[in-house]
Amino acid sequence: MKKIILALGLAFSLPQLAQAGFAEGATAYNAKNYTVALKEVTPLAKAGNADAQHLLGLMYYMGRGVTQDYKQALDWHRKAALQGKADAQYVVGAMYYTGNAVIQDHKQAVAWFRKAAEQGHAEALQALGLMYRYHTAGLPQDNVIAYMLWNLAAAYGSVNAAEQRSAVVKNMTAEQLEEGQALSAAWKPNTPLPQRSRTGGS
Repeated sequence: MKKIILALGLAFSLPQLAQAGFAEGATAYNAKNYTVALKEVTPLAKAGNADAQHLLGLMYYMGRGVTQDYKQALDWHRKAALQGKADAQYVVGAMYYTGNAVIQDHKQAVAWFRKAAEQGHAEALQALGLMYRYHTAGLPQDNVIAYMLWNLAAAYGSVNAAEQRSAVVKNMTAEQLEEGQALSAAWKPNTPLPQRSRTGGS
């Protein structure tokens, strides 16, 4: 069975976020001026700003502008994740999956990945697809759900998911492919993702 490797290859450079007070910190971070970024985002994070909490969590995770500290990274990401920040939910899921700064817990990982995926988070959709494809983290082996998740992730810009989707198609029947496409077309962001398919389970 292939080993699932979840890299935190997410928004380590942040998109432009039009938010008063946060833009300066994000701009400084993207310019690698981590001292200014830390100064700008710390008070916002402490005041409960989810974007700032996520950015501060990334800084602790990467050791940028601060001493690398995975526990602090997890704490800040969890605060943002509990507010519904999809990027932070993905990071919390990945840290539970790998046991980084927390006791490894695949059920927690799946729960956080699902929260992010249900907002259309490409990396979370891809990660869940891998878990369904290779029957890991307590999820059933289901090529149709994997296909659906990768189809959605590809639509949100994941090149890896597009490649994985192409590979799994070789192991799917026409009926399974039809169901996967129908599930993809029917799903809308911020609604529950299906957990089992009709035709794809082993």
